[in-house]
Amino acid sequence: MTDSDKQPLQLSLPLGELEQAIKWDAQGLVPAIVQDASTKEVLMLAYMNRESLGKLVETGQTWFWSRSRAELWNKGATSGNTQQIRALRYDCDGDTLLVEVDRQGPACHTGEDTCFFRTAATGSGEENGAPRKASDRFAVLSELEQLIADRYKERPEGAYTTYLFDKGLDKILKKVGEETAESIIAAKNADNDELRYEVSDLIYHLLVLLRERNLPLDEIMAELERRHERPRRD
Repeated sequence: MTDSDKQPLQLSLPLGELEQAIKWDAQGLVPAIVQDASTKEVLMLAYMNRESLGKLVETGQTWFWSRSRAELWNKGATSGNTQQIRALRYDCDGDTLLVEVDRQGPACHTGEDTCFFRTAATGSGEENGAPRKASDRFAVLSELEQLIADRYKERPEGAYTTYLFDKGLDKILKKVGEETAESIIAAKNADNDELRYEVSDLIYHLLVLLRERNLPLDEIMAELERRHERPRRD
């Protein structure tokens, strides 16, 4: 890691107070969950001690304590798969850290994007007769955002999303404009089947645009939430 890569974190409280707020275990460690800041995908779980926390704050990149090797390690120092920190949080009990990162390359040593690529079980509330959660209505948006993020990083040959990213911002903006116009026409024609199709295309291209501009969908949702909480005049 070069000096130009170092971007110290701006803590909301002094480092000493943060250390006091954390409940370190008997070995002086605390588990740290690493999450993709854009897609919210959980990438890995590692452990930190006070020294690695200090290095993390100093450099703005993830540093951990290896329990097997009994040494500090900087994620991506040898592989190049670095993790630049966007946010650092701790839970209500102070015994777990959450590290939100912008990542370069896969998080797992196997080459997988996330260490949690093995599935032990899946379930569906609908199959068990339970009502579907409201948040599940929009699960496909998270999945699509993740797919687009993967295309942005991997650029598989022949993929339409790769084509858009390779052509750049102007091409993406042109497609957003085209799909907006086609959605307007479908609505004016009172054709809901066509409107459903065109709006789906529009949402996809908007997600591509957000990825190109490195603006997470969560920030859009947060803005909508802020507007919803403002005093209403109606």
